Amino acid sequence: MSDLCSMSLSRALLGLRRREYGALDLTRSCLERIRATEPYLNACISVLEESALERAAALDEIGPREDKPLWGVPVMLKDIICLKGHPCTCASRFVENFIPFYDAGVASRLKEAGAVIVAKNNLDEFAMGSGTENSAFGPTRNPWDLARVPGGSSGGSAAAVAAAQAFGALGTDTGGSIRLPAGFCGCVGLKPTYGRVSRFGVVAFGSSFDQVGPLARSVEDCARLFEVIAGPDPRDATSARLDLHPGGLPEQDFVRAALEGGEREPQDTLKGLKIGLAREFWDSGLTPEVERVCRGLLDKLADAGAVLEPVSLPHQKYAVASYYIMSSAEASTNLARFDGVRYGRRAEQAGELDELYVASRSAGFGPEAQRRIMLGTFVLSSGYYDAYYRKAAQIRRLLRGDFDRALENCRLILAPTCTRTAWNFGFTENDPLLAYKMDLLTVTLNLVGLPGLALPAGLGDESRLPVGVQLMGRPFDEAALFRTAAAVERLLPPLGKPGGV
Repeated sequence: MSDLCSMSLSRALLGLRRREYGALDLTRSCLERIRATEPYLNACISVLEESALERAAALDEIGPREDKPLWGVPVMLKDIICLKGHPCTCASRFVENFIPFYDAGVASRLKEAGAVIVAKNNLDEFAMGSGTENSAFGPTRNPWDLARVPGGSSGGSAAAVAAAQAFGALGTDTGGSIRLPAGFCGCVGLKPTYGRVSRFGVVAFGSSFDQVGPLARSVEDCARLFEVIAGPDPRDATSARLDLHPGGLPEQDFVRAALEGGEREPQDTLKGLKIGLAREFWDSGLTPEVERVCRGLLDKLADAGAVLEPVSLPHQKYAVASYYIMSSAEASTNLARFDGVRYGRRAEQAGELDELYVASRSAGFGPEAQRRIMLGTFVLSSGYYDAYYRKAAQIRRLLRGDFDRALENCRLILAPTCTRTAWNFGFTENDPLLAYKMDLLTVTLNLVGLPGLALPAGLGDESRLPVGVQLMGRPFDEAALFRTAAAVERLLPPLGKPGGV
């Protein structure tokens, strides 16, 4: 039973319903895999072995239930999502001892669906980073090559899924933090439309950017996770009520959409489908191997009957600057509460109140968190707000207009997830701006609040590492992303298993 963890989530569900094995069997298989791979990967901050085994045993006593769409399936949570009774460290020394007394909205939905939560995943501190190198608990390594980053900030979740430690995981995407790790680790990840998934109980980095989304090893598996976590939550003021939408948006069945795209011939789904290609994405300095893999996918799409339309996003060149100004401003505001008095670890040797604040925050926050807090405080300060923050907000509005116009005639937009494959550890250590530029192709969707799904397009011919592409869609049209991605998945040969573990 030790290899059960390598199955797809959908196949695991089928076996559970046929009683070929139980929830306890799957959970033990995943825990065994975690023990075997964690010394190399460091994908988990905490492994919830005792509670997971108890939960699985209780589920086996009840037996499979059709109304529990994830009954008995082991999954993981990024350690910025609250889970009652278990630490939520945000990969920071500042809050490493914080134990929530409630579940996040998405955690509640997973439990209600019958899932077994086996671990909390590593991340960049407070989700600030692109490589999961900024964790207070050490970096996570890419299962394809242990000398490489897995992407960030949800690198722990992506690495765990790619290494078969669980059947799926939830991450958060603030500027590409699901899609970039999915691309680097060769799995499927969805950044939903802003407001589609509850943010209740998720520690905030950038409140107008953050969205929780699933990571899995196939498009269908990703859809099954998303089906469970999507929907309004009265505890989250940013949660969308689609029944109140002025456009009268129809209900969507994400699993059915993925099955339609995966069961039909790709030509049946893709023929006549207009897919936009923004030159601002494709002329952004792709490395030769990334360009070859992505252009090869374009040839396959054209052969399957898709219509590839050139589109323009003229304000894309301002996206990275606008994103880092606005997200850092929001981070500065959100993290202001962590002062060593009301929240977080308090410095023991400090005299005056100001000294306490400085000592607590200097010891608690890592270098990247401090850098973004200072940047955000600067752009919000008197005399600089209009020069920086207001301008960035105006660019955000213009970018949304660019996307709306591009998506009027095209159902989707296709682009690579990054200009290169996963980089070596330390590649951006001495140049923070280089790390920020790595988010060039992902931050725009967070600025405009639209959905994007990343999936592997193949392996680079030089690095032999996964190359990811992302499909970007209209607001609340995730079903179209799943349907198209499932068809694209059928066009491409499987990547195989990661060689690093």
